[in-house]
Formats: sequence, structure tokens, C-alpha cells
Amino acid sequence: MKTMNYSLIRILFALVIGLVLVIWPNAAASYIVITVGVAFLIPGVIGLLGYFGRKRQEGEADPRFPIEGIGSLLFGLWLIVMPEFFADVLMFLLGFILIMGGVQQIASLSMARRWMPVPGVFYLVPSLILIAGIIALFNPTGVRNTAFIIIGVSSLVYSLTELINWFKFDRCRPKTPVVHDDDDIEDAKIIE
Repeated sequence: MKTMNYSLIRILFALVIGLVLVIWPNAAASYIVITVGVAFLIPGVIGLLGYFGRKRQEGEADPRFPIEGIGSLLFGLWLIVMPEFFADVLMFLLGFILIMGGVQQIASLSMARRWMPVPGVFYLVPSLILIAGIIALFNPTGVRNTAFIIIGVSSLVYSLTELINWFKFDRCRPKTPVVHDDDDIEDAKIIE
């Protein structure tokens, strides 16, 4: 029963996440950024509450003001208030990284031509990476939506294959551990 529950929970989470990412990719990006914002907000609030809620005792040194807590709180609020901005910044960063990677690979292939012939087909993938980076810079929302749709479809495929595996294999797992004769021999060797 324990294995069934964990498998079914994984299947359900992957299915829900996949459906959300495929049906609402733009909203999913905002919610992911908001979730990260909440993850920054909570430690900041806890740090400030701990600082201001602490009872001072005589002779005890004053604790240090939680500047990290303030920073975490403000950054979390900023992420929550402006999720689209940060999602676009992330896509610009991804585009820049892809452009640099594509240019670096093309340059490496060009240098390799000095000592050996490099077929033109080797330039195909770096060129596609470079084009993807340029598209990400000029259309960050479209790239973001496409990336989330791909991740969502992958999550759906994972959930379906996990469900098939559960029906075919995990449900048929024996309830008691299977003991082989070889195990008894190995146990006897360990005891001696």
C-alpha cells in the first residue's frame, strides 16, 4: 500500500503540473516566479519576527539587526508584485547564454578547421543554438511559453509512463520479500 500511494502521488503531481504548463504556460511562468517570491518572503518574515519578538534579558548583548531578513523580504515582495518582469529577465538571460554558447561553438569549430577538415554539418547545432538565443532575446514571452509547453508535455508523458509502469509492474510486486537459496548461503558466510 505504501508504494502504491507514493507512485500515485507522483503520477498525480506530474499530471497536474503537465496540464497546467500546457494549458496555461504564461500564467504558469508568473506563478512559478510568485512561488519563488514567497520562498524568499517567508524566511524574511520569520527573521524579522524573531528579531522583534525576542525578549531582551538583562546583561545580554543586543542581537544583530537581520539585514538579510529585510533583503529577503523585499526581494520576495518584488518577485510577487512583478512576476512578468522577472520571467522576462530570465528569458533574456537564457537568450544571452544561448548566443554566447552558439558563438563559442562556432569559433571552436572554425579554429579546429586549421588542423583538420570540419564537415559543414557540425555547424548546424551551434547555428541553431545561436538562432534560438536571438529569438529568446527578441521574443522572450513566446520562448517562455514554448519552453513551458515542452516541459508540460514532458511531465504528461512522464505521468503516463509512470501510470503504465504502476499498472504493469508495481501492483504485481509480492507482498513479502522473496528469499532465494543464494541469500541463505551468503548469510551463512557472513555469520561464520
